[in-house]
Amino acid sequence: MKTLLIAVLTFTAAMTSSAFAAQEINQAQGQQKIGTVSDSSGASSLADLEAKLQAKAAKAGASAFRITSAGGNNTLSGTADIYR
Repeated sequence: MKTLLIAVLTFTAAMTSSAFAAQEINQAQGQQKIGTVSDSSGASSLADLEAKLQAKAAKAGASAFRITSAGGNNTLSGTADIYR
């Protein structure tokens, strides 16, 4: 019984967290821009920077984000427009 309960809770937590994740988009068709997020905490790769911007977009209540800038030498920073 405990195993079933743990499995159900794990599945529910996974579904809930993915439901609130902002999705990266290429074009903002039909979306309303609600702001901008940025990160300069020293991402080591583009995937790391994308994940950090996605987390900030989700925390701001966005359902989507579009990266508008990314750059750096040894570490990366970037910005993204966020949409609802």
